[in-house]
Amino acid sequence: MDTQPSKKTKFIFITGGVLSSLGKGLAAASIGALLESRGMTVTFQKLDPYINVDPGTMNPFQHGEVYVTDDGAETDLDMGHYERYTDAVMAQKNNYTSGRIYYSVIMKERRGEYLGGTVQMIPHITDEIKQAVMQLDGTVDVAIIEIGGTVGDIEGLPFIEAIRQLRGDLGREYSLYIHLTLVPFIKTAGEIKTKPTQHSVKELLASGIQPDILICRTEVSLDDSIKKKIGLFCNIDAPSVITAVDVDTIYELPLRLHEEGVDDRILDKLGIWTGAPNIKPWQELVKKIKNPAHTVTIGITGKYVELKEAYKSLHESLIHGGIANDTQVELKYIAADDLEDGSRSAELEQCDGILVPGGFGNRGTEGKINAIAYARENKVPFFGICLGMQLAVVEFSRAVVGIKDADSNELNPSTKDPVIYLMKEWYDFRTGKTEVRDENSHMGGTLRLGAYPCTLKEETLAHAAYQEEEISERHRHRYEFNSLYRERLEKAGLIISGTSPDNTLVEIVELADHPWFLGCQFHPEFKSSPMNPHPLFRDFIKAALQNT
Repeated sequence: MDTQPSKKTKFIFITGGVLSSLGKGLAAASIGALLESRGMTVTFQKLDPYINVDPGTMNPFQHGEVYVTDDGAETDLDMGHYERYTDAVMAQKNNYTSGRIYYSVIMKERRGEYLGGTVQMIPHITDEIKQAVMQLDGTVDVAIIEIGGTVGDIEGLPFIEAIRQLRGDLGREYSLYIHLTLVPFIKTAGEIKTKPTQHSVKELLASGIQPDILICRTEVSLDDSIKKKIGLFCNIDAPSVITAVDVDTIYELPLRLHEEGVDDRILDKLGIWTGAPNIKPWQELVKKIKNPAHTVTIGITGKYVELKEAYKSLHESLIHGGIANDTQVELKYIAADDLEDGSRSAELEQCDGILVPGGFGNRGTEGKINAIAYARENKVPFFGICLGMQLAVVEFSRAVVGIKDADSNELNPSTKDPVIYLMKEWYDFRTGKTEVRDENSHMGGTLRLGAYPCTLKEETLAHAAYQEEEISERHRHRYEFNSLYRERLEKAGLIISGTSPDNTLVEIVELADHPWFLGCQFHPEFKSSPMNPHPLFRDFIKAALQNT
């Protein structure tokens, strides 16, 4: 790279070893929260080794949810952790995959930017990774870079090599390596085993990286003797061996890491001086989560219920709504397929509120419609998000308005009454351009993605929640409410409480004769945090609490 570091931003690189799903994203977010509590500004970046250009077309069963940013990036779910724990706002530049890196290099080669030279993993791929990282230089005090996957994975080697090179570019006072690893407790033997950690660090050393801090994921606390042993074999001072013991709530992790001194070690090794951290908000948050005054049960009727990671932001937003109401939210995941035969599942009767989330494809949709009908007819608080909102319109059109063939073009292309349809042209208020698409456009490029403005109608549930006339929310969908049916549905009692500023796109619908029934075209779960619960989730849980 020919650019010199600004010397304004310090970089923390977080890697993982032994196995995946240890919680690198939560560790990164917690570290960011602790640094913010000391008055520092932070940002994040996730470098994912898979070849997909982004997770937008990946099955949620394989990768979990797709998190959407304001600028329309389809990103890894860890972006959600970063935004929920800190004030950082994620964007396109905060998530890169191998596919995106390789695609950029290949396009440069095709344009002749390498002047006919042989394009190789080093330096071309690694330089592209380094340039992606260095976009963050000068924007904040500390940039936290998380490397996806596990050290030793063949697809992750270019990223490991790139961050190894960055140590030389940045210098030791501007770069720090944190390695997250597993220290298992063997219950039958009653022993803590450090060997997996030793082997993981050895693998990292073989790539030329000596970790500065070890975060050890474990079921039990590590005493000083274990920390000294790990430090001895991993070439790390014992105070830099941090215990990350399992916690009751993920929002407790910043407090536990602070107790272990991780923020002090980071500041010391990076040569940063700050005042004492203000962790009182996190202490009060955890106290509120652990000592709720009330309990509600929310039924989530979806098609990915076997994998909770597919609804990660949704899950957390419901918890946030509970926090705002001093309420513990118990989530009951109900497979939409189980409701398809027309019988109302007894599980729905156990729910104080029912939520139908977003999704793609027609599997389980009739089951979701049955759940919506149950909520409408029995006055159970209902929240429909994206596809959930669209299916609420379909159900209302069929059962109340009497449009028997009402459906979505996505689910039934031949329907005579597409109350939800593929809008082929609309005005994008962000770009000032008219967007055009059709049935043949590829899925990854035709979604309405990112933040769009929405104007709210007064004296509605939506307006009561937001207390604002215009809001901005994040979208991820192709199909829209068909305004040709708008007048008929409104006459039958459907309230259009939110639209685009030009009144062409329907964003929020409600029911007039229901305690709390609301569907929104956007994804409010992407803008909720434990410190600032989203108003729609707050009011949904409040309504469910009144229904207990």
